[in-house]
Amino acid sequence: MQRPAWAPHGIDITVPSVSRIYDYYLGGSHNFEVDREAARRAMEFMPGLPKIMQANRAVMRRAVRYALDQGITQFLDIGSGIPTFGNVHEVAQRASPGARVVYVDHDPVAVAHSKAVLEGNPDTAVLAADLRTPKDILTSAEVRELLDLDRPVALLLIAVLHFVEDDDDPVGAVAELSAALAPGSLLVVTHASYEGMPISTDRADGAVDVYRNEVRNPLIMRSHEEIARFFTGYETVEPGIVPMPLWRPQTAPEDEDPYTFAGYVGVGRKA
Repeated sequence: MQRPAWAPHGIDITVPSVSRIYDYYLGGSHNFEVDREAARRAMEFMPGLPKIMQANRAVMRRAVRYALDQGITQFLDIGSGIPTFGNVHEVAQRASPGARVVYVDHDPVAVAHSKAVLEGNPDTAVLAADLRTPKDILTSAEVRELLDLDRPVALLLIAVLHFVEDDDDPVGAVAELSAALAPGSLLVVTHASYEGMPISTDRADGAVDVYRNEVRNPLIMRSHEEIARFFTGYETVEPGIVPMPLWRPQTAPEDEDPYTFAGYVGVGRKA
C-alpha cells in the first residue's frame, strides 16, 4: 500500500484507525481502504453509522455557538480527530475572531493532519496526548500558552468517551480535567448508547465487535444514567442530557434519521 504524503511515518497503515473511519463516515478523504472496509463491515450491522457521526458534528457546532453566546472564547477539544469542514476553530473564530482552540488526540494521523490544516493560525494548537492521562494535557505547553485556565473554558468530549473502557476510569479523567477549569466553564459530551437505537442490541453488537476485533478499539455503549456521571460538579443546561437531535435543534427533530437518536449529548456548567 502506497503511503500518501499526509500519513506520518511510523504508523501502521494496514490497521484501521478510529479517527480515519470517522473521517470516512463524514465524507472526508483522509482514510485508507482498510478503514473503509472496516467501516462498511460495521455498517452491515448498523447502516446509520454515518448519520450518527454527522449528528455528532452538528450538535458540536451548536454547542460551540452556545458557548460563544455565554461569552466563552476558549475551547479544549479532546479526541478531536481529523479536521473536517465546520470544525471547532472554524465555527468559533468565524463568530468570534481571536477565539482560542487546543485540539488533542492520540492518533498520529489526526495530529499530523491537524497541524497541517492549522499552520499559520496563531489562535489554535494541536497536542498529541491521551484523554486517559489528563495531567499530560493540562501541563502541556500548548494548553499553558494558549488557554487561560483562570477564565472559563469549553471542554469538548465529542464521541470520545465511548472509546475509553471503565477500567481506564473515564469518570476520573473527566473529573481531573474539570478540577482544573474555572467556574463558569462548560463540559460538552456526546456518547454512544444502545438506548434510542432503532435496531436490536444484538444487531448493534455486531458493529461493536467490528471495532473491538478489527479496529482494535473498544466501543463502550453507556446508559443515560452512566453518562450523567461525567457531569458530577456541573449543572446541566437545558434541555439536559438528551438524544442529539433534541439538544437545541435548528431543524425539526421528527425530520432527523432514526439513527441520530442513538446517542446522548449533554452540556454542563461548572459551578
